[in-house]
Amino acid sequence: MNSKNPAFDPLRRRFLGQCCAAVSATGMLSTLAQLRMMGAVASPDNGPQPPNRAGALPGDYKALVCLFLAGGNDANNLIVPFDTDGYNAYASAAGRGAIALPRSQLLEIRPRTSDGRGWALHSSLNSDVANTNTTGLKALFDEGRMALVGNVGTLVVPTTKAQYAARSVPLPPQLFSHNDQQVEWQSSIPDKPFSTGWGGRVADLTNALNGNSSISMAISLNGQNSFQVGKQVVQFAVNAGGAITLASTAGSSTAAGIRALAQNDLLAARNANLFDAAFAGITQNAIADSALLSGILGGNPPFNTAFPGTSLGQQLRTIARLIAAAPQLGLKRQIFFARIGGWDLHDAQLGAHANLFADVSRSVAAFYRSTVELGCAEQVTLFTASDFGRTYNTNGDGSDHGWGSNHFVVGGAVKGGDIYGRMADLTIRGPDDAGTRGSWIPTTSVDEYSATLASWFGVSATNLPIVFPNLGRFARPNLGFV
Repeated sequence: MNSKNPAFDPLRRRFLGQCCAAVSATGMLSTLAQLRMMGAVASPDNGPQPPNRAGALPGDYKALVCLFLAGGNDANNLIVPFDTDGYNAYASAAGRGAIALPRSQLLEIRPRTSDGRGWALHSSLNSDVANTNTTGLKALFDEGRMALVGNVGTLVVPTTKAQYAARSVPLPPQLFSHNDQQVEWQSSIPDKPFSTGWGGRVADLTNALNGNSSISMAISLNGQNSFQVGKQVVQFAVNAGGAITLASTAGSSTAAGIRALAQNDLLAARNANLFDAAFAGITQNAIADSALLSGILGGNPPFNTAFPGTSLGQQLRTIARLIAAAPQLGLKRQIFFARIGGWDLHDAQLGAHANLFADVSRSVAAFYRSTVELGCAEQVTLFTASDFGRTYNTNGDGSDHGWGSNHFVVGGAVKGGDIYGRMADLTIRGPDDAGTRGSWIPTTSVDEYSATLASWFGVSATNLPIVFPNLGRFARPNLGFV
């Protein structure tokens, strides 16, 4: 087995330690999900080996892709005021100050509906990307394939500034904490201890549509996550290069072949211990699934669409490959998780943020173009999520942990070219500021944002409260962007 992958360590002490920690957090079903993910060893294959041609996917196929911006994206520089008064307030010392973007570099947008303010996008979301055959997110917005959603965040109930100040309504616990807010975003239940993610609950409800599938419908491209933890559907991990396989197979006379044979014998042995038996069975399944997936992906033709060579570009490329392979895997519904870190920019924000946005723009645009190439753009929807937004007021050359944030959704079924929800009132100490630095109280809940996506994916109105128990507390169970 490939010793370079730290996620797989069959030592009993490490194994039991991870199991016990997982049991306390999410219960045995989550533990089994983590065990399955531990049965993975990286494949060196990064070459161009993707998909089936257009028309291969059934008409009722759908895929949902969560792109998590880990660390808390400063979405105040994703969507920027562009009208004269709005921009001047934005760029002032009392506004963004040193982290304000030059107005001459902003990409003006013209949403189909207006709140009376002008808006623009960050200059890195441009439509002229060198050395690729893709265009950026600005072009997708103009084409009507990307929607923006304003000021989304974790809420237990709708909350006003007066209610927040008086603590007269329940608030999400541990606001401004990375770990807690990541879990609350991915579970969409901020008022109870974590047990499952909303993606996992959607998978549990829709997995029957897959019939006799070969692998899990919930696939992570970036390790364990809370979003895909379900009670029945187990998340399955692959890497950004493609299928995950063992370095050798049993039967050869090499040292690796002998080790593989010994491993197979150990996994096949009867075990009275619950954890040992679970580990053996799930690892065997993971090995078999990985071998199957590797064979299918290796036989599919390459994309014409070029993807960036970044980690995110390759994660999304592999998701496109897995979408193309769905008919061969017996899948009509798939839920994916990709992640890009680096967004916790307390200092030196401008340059790092521009680089991150450029990567996201190129990678997501390439992903969308690949779904067009496959003929399934209307059947695939990608959306962003993040820990939280960040303060409007700068700390000098960065920003600090905030609350509400702006997000985007991309896909052929998206009713793009518009801003959904309500953008925050960008006034320090104003009606949407939870404090004194522009930490925006969300005007759209994670429940409303996520339920809109789940409805598109096929969750019925009757079953939405199963996925989102708090949804009835909010006025808009469907924001209408897809």
